[in-house]
Amino acid sequence: MTLWQQHFLHWPKDMPIVAHAESRSMAAVILMAAIYDKPVHIAHVSLREEILLIKAAKERGIKVTCEVTPHHLFLTQTSPAAPLPKGEGRFPSPLGGGIRGEGRFEVSPRLTMQADVDTLWQNLDVIDCFATDHAPHTLAEKDSDNPPPGFPGLETALPLLLIAVEGGRLTVDDIILRMHTNPRRIFNLPEKPETWIEVDADAQYEIRAAEMKSRCGWTPFEGWKVKGRVRKVVLRGKTAFEDDKILVKPGFGLNVRG
Repeated sequence: MTLWQQHFLHWPKDMPIVAHAESRSMAAVILMAAIYDKPVHIAHVSLREEILLIKAAKERGIKVTCEVTPHHLFLTQTSPAAPLPKGEGRFPSPLGGGIRGEGRFEVSPRLTMQADVDTLWQNLDVIDCFATDHAPHTLAEKDSDNPPPGFPGLETALPLLLIAVEGGRLTVDDIILRMHTNPRRIFNLPEKPETWIEVDADAQYEIRAAEMKSRCGWTPFEGWKVKGRVRKVVLRGKTAFEDDKILVKPGFGLNVRG
């Protein structure tokens, strides 16, 4: 705790300290934020007790923001499934039932119970950002004796959230707020002119790892029926991606603070 105190004491006031959501440790971080009047951003919130504590802290004016991943919104320990477009029933997941302990489903924080997932959805107003926590470990790594935690999530985040829009759980404005507006505000990111994406919100398809760009070669959402596909990405005025083709060379990306 004394080491934490030094971090909080000297941390600049215009940037949040990012901390993993780890129950009691998260509570201690929020206490430090209150004592030193410094902003904290809690990553990967997954548990009912975590989101309710963050809600209480916000109500008391403590400078705390948080993010949730799609896999913690759509998967559980025992019965990973996605809501149907009309919000009635569920799509069966091709992963089957109990998944805890299987290497390729090791993730940190762990997948939670349905009550936790339900509480996250019930407290969307507390959630500032949707973040993928993209971890593209290969199947060979995930099936090893010491599997690294994490899921690939970069390509599946938007279509998963758009089926929540179809089911009435979110609006498109909710997604824009939590994937663009709030991240820029929280992390003081500069406006990037001539940078945008074009999305075909009506495109319907099944998620297939074989069709993705990530070299990890798998996804926990294999076979899920979703809608919404990125058609075009323009970075700094140059078309970087269009109609499933990457049009720029590796290294074209820049530090957004540059």
